[in-house]
Amino acid sequence: MRRVVVTGIGMITPLGMECENVWSALCAGKSGISKIEKFDVSELKSTIAGICHDFQALEFFDEREKLRLDRASQLALAAATVATRDAKLDDRELDSYDTGVILGTGYGGIESTEEGYGSYYGHGRRSAITVPKAMSNAAASNISIRFKSRGPNMTISTACSSGANAIGQAYHMIRFGIVERMITGGVDAPITPVVMDHWQFLRVLSTKNELPLQACKPFSANRDGFVLAEGTGIVILEALDRALERGAHIYGEIVGYASTADASHITLPDSEGESEAMRGALRDARLVPADIQYINAHGTATKFNDSSETKAIKQVFGERAYDIPVSSIKAALGHSMGASGAVEFIATILAIERNLMPPTINYEEPDPECDLDYVTGGARPLSTREGLRTALSNSFGFGGNNAVLVARQYAE
Repeated sequence: MRRVVVTGIGMITPLGMECENVWSALCAGKSGISKIEKFDVSELKSTIAGICHDFQALEFFDEREKLRLDRASQLALAAATVATRDAKLDDRELDSYDTGVILGTGYGGIESTEEGYGSYYGHGRRSAITVPKAMSNAAASNISIRFKSRGPNMTISTACSSGANAIGQAYHMIRFGIVERMITGGVDAPITPVVMDHWQFLRVLSTKNELPLQACKPFSANRDGFVLAEGTGIVILEALDRALERGAHIYGEIVGYASTADASHITLPDSEGESEAMRGALRDARLVPADIQYINAHGTATKFNDSSETKAIKQVFGERAYDIPVSSIKAALGHSMGASGAVEFIATILAIERNLMPPTINYEEPDPECDLDYVTGGARPLSTREGLRTALSNSFGFGGNNAVLVARQYAE
C-alpha cells in the first residue's frame, strides 16, 4: 500500500479565502460570524451565519459561466483552482485518468433548488439549467470538467461528515493504486431562507443574534447551538512517490481513516459509534491511542453533540484523554455542513505542519460533562522536542454518520 500526502490546499471560509489569512485569523481567535443581510430574516429566530464575504465569483468566472453555476459549485470550483495552483500541478497531470474528484456535500445546489421551487409555485419563469445547477454532484462534475480530470468522479453525502468521508475515500483510492492523485474535500452553501427556517425548528441554532462573534460556544456550559455557515475546503492528495518525483511541497500525510454508523437515531449522536470510528481510524493507521497528540473536534456547540463527543474521546483514550488538547474551530467559522470535515482536516494538517493548535474561542463556563482540555487560552504549540506529529480530525453527522481521519507530520 502506498503512502498518501497533501500537496495542495484551497479554502473559502467566513474568515477569508487565502490559506495563510484564514490560518492566522483562526490562531488569533477571530470569528467570521455576521448578521444575515442577503434576505429577509424577520421570521427567523437565528439571524446570523458564517458567510464568505471575501469570495468574489467574477475573479474566477466570467458572467456567463457564473450564471450556470450554483453558489456551491462556484465555491468548490474556485477552491479547487486555488488548490491545484498551490500544488503546482500542470495540465498534463490534471488532464488524466490518473486524477479523480471526490467531493462531499450535504445540500448540493440548494440555492438553485429553492429558486426553482419558487419559480414553479410562484408561476414565474423556469430555467432549463436548474437541474444541472441544483444536482448534488454538480460541484464535483464541474471540477472534473474544468481540469479534464477523467478518473473516478463521485459525490458523498453523509450530512456533516461528508467532506471527511470524501477525503477518506480519496485516500483509499490512491493508497490502493486506483489513481495517482485526487481533488477532494467538501462544500456547502446553505445560507438560504428555507434552510435557515428548517434548522430553526430543530432548535439547534444559536439565537445569540446580538453578539454574532460570540454566539457559538463549543463545550462551554452556556452554549445554545451552532451557527450555520457556507464554505469549502479542497485538498490535493497524491501518492508520495509522485509528489516526490515532481518536487511538490508536502503539508503532511494522511495515514488513517474510518467510518461508522450509530444505527440508533437520525439526529441524536451516540458515543459508541463515534468512539468506534476513532478506534477504527487508529487501527487503519497502525497507531495506538498513546500516539495521538491533538484532536480537532466536531464540536458543534450543541448540548448533545459536545457531551457525546467528550464521552467518546474518554472511551477511546481513558485517563489520557485529559492530557490531549482538543479544539473546535466551528466557533470561528460556523458549521458549514458537508464542508466542515474538509475544512477541519485542513486545519489539522496545518496544525501539524506549524506545530500550533487553533483555539476553541468563546469558551466561558466549564461544563461537568465536557471536562477535557479544549485549548481555550489561545492558540498553543505542543511543547515537546519533536512538536505536534500526529492528530485526529473528527466529523459526525445526522443519520449517525461518523468519519475520522488521522493526519501525521511528513517524514522520509
